[in-house]
Amino acid sequence: MFGKVLNYFSTDIGIDLGTANTLVYARDRGIVLREPSVVAIQTGTSHVLAVGEEAKRMLGRTPGNITAIRPMKDGVIADFEITEAMLRYFISKVHNGRYGVKPRVVVAVPSGITEVEKRAVKDSAEHAGARHPVYLIEEPMAAAIGGTTEVAIISLAGIVLSRSVRVAGDELDEAIIQYMKRAYNLDIGPRMAEDIKINVGSAYPLEHELTMEVKGRDLVAGLPKTLTVTSEEIREALQEPISTIVESIRMTLERCPAELSADLVDRGIVLAGGGALIRGIDKLLAEETGLPVHVADDPLSAVAMGTGVVLQELGFLEKIARNTA
Repeated sequence: MFGKVLNYFSTDIGIDLGTANTLVYARDRGIVLREPSVVAIQTGTSHVLAVGEEAKRMLGRTPGNITAIRPMKDGVIADFEITEAMLRYFISKVHNGRYGVKPRVVVAVPSGITEVEKRAVKDSAEHAGARHPVYLIEEPMAAAIGGTTEVAIISLAGIVLSRSVRVAGDELDEAIIQYMKRAYNLDIGPRMAEDIKINVGSAYPLEHELTMEVKGRDLVAGLPKTLTVTSEEIREALQEPISTIVESIRMTLERCPAELSADLVDRGIVLAGGGALIRGIDKLLAEETGLPVHVADDPLSAVAMGTGVVLQELGFLEKIARNTA
């Protein structure tokens, strides 16, 4: 009975440390945290003022003495000290601020990161309070475990073939920001760009095209300005980063072992992650590859759910440790 009580209050957690959002899965409780990967600091110092939702509200709206930043870039750590502070905050929040808790932690990382970047993730997590060793799992593997039942290209706790392209949500947002400057001389912030992407962004022509009111600063007059954009325009703005993603998928498929190609024809491609929510991305990929393309039931949570499944399987955890050592 006592053992069961201890297990119920397990401190083990899985972390999907994303460029835009961080999700935390707590063993026996499911996903318990879903917040933006944003930290607000005192300008010119490393003093953390806010993390997550509160910090995101400060993006583009902070006075000169406060800087709101994203410490992750393209899925990897761009600022070690700030990432460590962010992880410490999330780990503490998940455990209700309990002092001295050192959870066992699994962190999902992009499949293409370097050994130096892997070490940085492990060190940041341990300095933030995680128990040694910190386990890493590649995001495609975690997504397959958490979001789909079968993925042919993944086998025996390892990825048979992968290709990493560092195009994430931030690149899509930046493409929209640059388009608005070119097309309208309108300066918009990252929050507005993200809203545009979510509300009218698409990768394929829509049956009913959308419109949205956009607010920013006129670069010529220097005054606030409001205008309306269409989903056709934003599709044009996103064309370059989305084409990069499509080309990466095509190149990976071209290198796929012949014995797995039949499985791909039968099973197709499963999309997970925030990018899977871009309207029409499944139709575009199906047209470009000739394969069936499906979106995971909950693409935003698939990686975090995968880390949670791994936490339940000690044997699989040891395989992950060997594969990412």
